[in-house]
Amino acid sequence: MPTLAEANAILDDGDLLFSAAEVATATSRVATELNRDYVDKYPLILSVMGGAVVFTGHLLSQLDFPLDFDIVQASRYGNEKVGSELTWRVAPRDNIQGRHVIILDDILDEGVTLAAIVDLVKTHGAISVTCAVFCVKDYGTEINAKKPLVADYVGLTVPNRFVFGYGMDVSGAWRNLPAIYAIKGK
Repeated sequence: MPTLAEANAILDDGDLLFSAAEVATATSRVATELNRDYVDKYPLILSVMGGAVVFTGHLLSQLDFPLDFDIVQASRYGNEKVGSELTWRVAPRDNIQGRHVIILDDILDEGVTLAAIVDLVKTHGAISVTCAVFCVKDYGTEINAKKPLVADYVGLTVPNRFVFGYGMDVSGAWRNLPAIYAIKGK
């Protein structure tokens, strides 16, 4: 975890990619799409903690259909900037059988974590599983094609840089920002 001075320096040196208004617009668009597709269903929403907490909080109040809510927590990053082995902190529970499940996540990066969550949800007997992510990292056509899954609903596409804000942290800091930033030069 960075010191206060280090965290402030990260933000001061960061590049603003998407303003708070652009972020809010993207979240509202995802809500509109989900409202269209789930108007006649009663899904279970699984929010991937902790990154999806901000996206989830803003999205849920815009959904016009009944839903159940739960969380999962799996990570390959912890407080690091590079992914490693998947660690389950909160695995899906026994409330998935026979349900339409919408998984909410902050970012589809390499896709390994989200693919593992989707696979586990499917083995628990979900009728359908869809993924709504706030943003997708663009690695370029060739590498994007190798990701283990494609999100069904996407708020924004971000460049292949280390991004933070709106639930995504940098060394544990700045999840609370209403906009999306990137570390300068990365």
